[in-house]
Amino acid sequence: MPVAARIAASTGAPRGTAGKISQVTEPVVRTYLELDDPDRLRPAGPPRLQGVDIERVAPPDGALSRWFYVEVGREYHWTDHLARSAAEWQAWADGVETWVATVAGERAGYYELHEDDDGVEVAYFGLLPDFHGQGLGGHLLTHALRRAFELAPRVWLHTCTLDGAAALPNYTARGLRPFRTQTL
Repeated sequence: MPVAARIAASTGAPRGTAGKISQVTEPVVRTYLELDDPDRLRPAGPPRLQGVDIERVAPPDGALSRWFYVEVGREYHWTDHLARSAAEWQAWADGVETWVATVAGERAGYYELHEDDDGVEVAYFGLLPDFHGQGLGGHLLTHALRRAFELAPRVWLHTCTLDGAAALPNYTARGLRPFRTQTL
């Protein structure tokens, strides 16, 4: 059974966006980070969880990408793409590599890689709240960076001050270096 089908069967349908999205009142700072030498990758240790698997979603599944975008991004104001149609989500999924981390068969986190002219962007990365603080984020990011280096000599991503408190420290701990910031 394809990974997307196994994951969907294990956790049910997306909950959607029934919760109220709060307004952002302070300036948001976006930080762009990069890594252009695989030898500078500082791998994380193993997570403090048993039964961790990381698998590529094949075939691409727009509904699964949407589910993770909504559920991971719920607390971090990921709202830019909530209005995408099912067809737009599928088109997105067809253009990226989506990888899903599970713990004992339960959805735990994901990342999506998007190849562009500048290398590979880690376009989305995150964990579901129940899996924070257990070393899974560093482990999953290490996996993402290794996979990205199989595709291109440069990996980049961006984060912002709305993301989780552990995001930027995790990125720099793996060797990513800031190369630009902007205030939104």
